[in-house]
Amino acid sequence: MVTDTAILEAVGEVADPEVPVLTIADLGVLRGVRHEGDEVVVMITPTYSGCPAMDVIRHEVELTLDHLGVDGRVETVLSPAWTTEWMSAAGKAKLVEYGIAPPTGRRAVGGPVMLSLTVRCPLCGSSDTAELSRFGSTSCKSLWRCNSCREPFDHFKAL
Repeated sequence: MVTDTAILEAVGEVADPEVPVLTIADLGVLRGVRHEGDEVVVMITPTYSGCPAMDVIRHEVELTLDHLGVDGRVETVLSPAWTTEWMSAAGKAKLVEYGIAPPTGRRAVGGPVMLSLTVRCPLCGSSDTAELSRFGSTSCKSLWRCNSCREPFDHFKAL
């Protein structure tokens, strides 16, 4: 019998199809596993509602379960909504290495709105940057440009 820990480790290694250096464990998309009789249920939460990557992630998790010889299915959990606070520190470091600025700050839940004054360039480290577009290559990223090295880069939005 395959343990829950082994299942979590194996499915946690499924790569995000939009940012392939990240796993679903790095992103915090993998919520956990539970049992319903002899069936294992893997719970995942999308980064955005309607995220097109979720179909691929679901399929890859199902393939991983098959490879482990586990009778299981994938369930999408929408509440609580995913937040960038669920991303691991290792995942944020991988984003920088890949050339994407990781999310910064904390999302506001009631009360004052927190502002991010700058996004540090993942290429040269400069804080002299400017947002070009609130929407980047995917809905979870915005497009920025570094005024020092003049290179464009994605920033993973804080949610």
